[in-house]
Amino acid sequence: MAASIRKRKKWKGKKPQMIAVQRHRDGNETRGWTVWLKQRIWEGDHYEIRNQKDSSPEMSDKEEDHYVSSSSDLAKGDDRHYCRILLEPQEKKKIDFKECMVKKVKKNCCCSPAKAKNWILGFMPVLQWLPKYDLKKNLLGDIMSGLIVGILLVPQSIAYSLLAGQEPVYGLYTSFFAGIIYFLFGTSRHISVGIFGVLCLMIGEVVEREVHKAGYGMEHTAKPGLFNHINESVIASAVNQTSGQICDRSCYAITVGSTVTFIAGVYQIAMGLFQVGFVSVYLSDALLSGFVTGTSFTILTSQAKYLLGLNIPRSSGVGSFITTWIYIFKNIHKTNLCDLITSLLCLLVLVPTKELNEHFKSKLKAPIPTELVVVVAATLASHFGKLNENYGSSVAGHIPTGFLPPKAPDWNLIPNVAVDAIAISIIGFAITVSLSEMFAKKHGYIVKANQEMYAIGFCNIIPAFFHCFTTSAALAKTLVKESTGCQTQVSSVITALVLLLVLLVIAPLFYSLQKCVLGVITIVNLRGALRKFGDLPKMWRLSKIDTVIWFVTMLSSALISTEIGLLIGVCFSMFCVILRTQKPDISILGNVEESEIYESMSAYRNLQTEAGIKIFRFVAPLYYINKESFKSALYKKTVSPLLVKAARKKAAKQKLKEKMVTFSGCQDEVSMNLSYEPSELHTIVIDCSALQFLDTAGIQTLKEVRKDYADIGIQVLLAQCNPSVRSSLYRGDYCTKEEETLFFYSIHQALCFALDSQKQKALGASNGLSTSID
Repeated sequence: MAASIRKRKKWKGKKPQMIAVQRHRDGNETRGWTVWLKQRIWEGDHYEIRNQKDSSPEMSDKEEDHYVSSSSDLAKGDDRHYCRILLEPQEKKKIDFKECMVKKVKKNCCCSPAKAKNWILGFMPVLQWLPKYDLKKNLLGDIMSGLIVGILLVPQSIAYSLLAGQEPVYGLYTSFFAGIIYFLFGTSRHISVGIFGVLCLMIGEVVEREVHKAGYGMEHTAKPGLFNHINESVIASAVNQTSGQICDRSCYAITVGSTVTFIAGVYQIAMGLFQVGFVSVYLSDALLSGFVTGTSFTILTSQAKYLLGLNIPRSSGVGSFITTWIYIFKNIHKTNLCDLITSLLCLLVLVPTKELNEHFKSKLKAPIPTELVVVVAATLASHFGKLNENYGSSVAGHIPTGFLPPKAPDWNLIPNVAVDAIAISIIGFAITVSLSEMFAKKHGYIVKANQEMYAIGFCNIIPAFFHCFTTSAALAKTLVKESTGCQTQVSSVITALVLLLVLLVIAPLFYSLQKCVLGVITIVNLRGALRKFGDLPKMWRLSKIDTVIWFVTMLSSALISTEIGLLIGVCFSMFCVILRTQKPDISILGNVEESEIYESMSAYRNLQTEAGIKIFRFVAPLYYINKESFKSALYKKTVSPLLVKAARKKAAKQKLKEKMVTFSGCQDEVSMNLSYEPSELHTIVIDCSALQFLDTAGIQTLKEVRKDYADIGIQVLLAQCNPSVRSSLYRGDYCTKEEETLFFYSIHQALCFALDSQKQKALGASNGLSTSID
């Protein structure tokens, strides 16, 4: 039978609350549904309850006990009357893994013209958006931004090639090929892919190590032997024992760099194929920021020798930061005054103009290309002043025109550099995806993270055959690109054309460019990373743990090494996550007056509590690491079963002593006051809304807690468990089918159940007492 409610008068005030209740029978019988409405009776509103037939099977008397059974219960107007809610779980389909695999194979292996077209368009997004390119709307902005970024990239590519331990022309090669390939495969419209300082530093450390192992001199040669191939002669300074080819230091350095780049690209493509881009999730913003700032100190240290004109070996490995400064101070008396004065003059020009560019970027249509002006002026001054011949100033040397023939990476070097490429690939991918998503969100379009992984992977694999080193997106150049009107990746093609012009015509003119100028350009571009120190007070106010992660990653990256620093940062970040779950927020909840909202008593005032009931919230998953914290916090916030049991034992002993005294005729009245009084607490409701998951230790902990409290007459109710937690509790035999009523979909429902059960106990006790009196 079901119940229906007919309204006789219009509402005067708030509508009554309606609670839908599911009723069904277990077994193979058809499930019947009845909706019972528990109405709050408001002033002026009258209802009548009428029975009507329902298609559901009739309930037994036992089933009726769980539901509203008469109109008198509704008429009482008790807002907290318990009305049980049952939800029918979805039937889980049995998964046949063999059948699923066959379907997936058929789906992926079958080919049709439409599927082939979709696959090609997805693999090369340029084929989707380029035919729809709006010339009037986008072309002018793309040309402007492409030209400006290209002009800025010329000096930066030459400067960062020194950081990577390569000759200047290889930096130009890298920037050229990266832009073209990302144009074909990338999904972001705004990011600038090319040379990135952190990756150049990591490549340079690997190159220096392998060059040293191969027995080459530690100093750079001014004229690379491989370039003379273009000028119809080859001058070899050593024999590369690894590949068996005649190759000088510069040739071997780019061979190492391209091999690392190739392996890093393979890793990135593999991450895309196996959908393991989640690895970058472990690199939080605080960790990446600290890592970039720490490596910025290492970059600054590696470039300091060029500013002073010192000819010292490049340190790599653990403690290279400290070792390099020791070398610098030991050789400080050998400082080249010409290089030092040039460096100071360049700093005096670049730093203020960079600040002006940033300060007036909203008013300037395009940033002032100060770096290019400085490079041109410094090259002319060095050439006409003959600074290299007269003062021994170190210069860039011959930069040939044209392209070298393609060359495969050295496969024999792969075992030596495979581990180094892991960190390089992850950093490159993480920075590229984070920047592409940031600018996509800002401009209202979607990027595909998996396709970005393919794009940056191909930006490393393909150029590795053309004497290039690792690339990724770079924030500084991306900001310039966006601010100068970039609309699509057509701007990358314009940038590549500027670099092509330099490679074919202008490159030899930079022969007299001093290396100290390139070092200054590199250092000035670190301003953004070093400015993060100014954000620390705000970061500290927002999150102290993130600030500590930043400091740990920054110091370990700078003082130990880049790879180990990154590993330390990741491990420390994960440790902080575990620490947060080990000591989470714990609170006792109270009720907001005239509502079903429950909040922390320590956070809000004017919350109401119900006598004899404690509502406990634990804001973390419950698993083996924090199970003891959960139990101790619960016992501390409510009542400890161990202490209650101990008190009862003590009271029992005291009563035994009193009986013995009574038999001897000397009962003491004071001793009666020492007897144990039962606790007023009768119910504990655990708010499980913040329990994301349970492991076996967590399930066992809840079972122990329930048993401990049951021993002292306190019931434990679980409220707001998510389906995963409920499933874990069922599988862990937390309760029997008859005890499923201990799970509730809301705290308010659990509270009403506790009050009703307590009333029933009190009614039963009073009935028993009256019976005994009769």
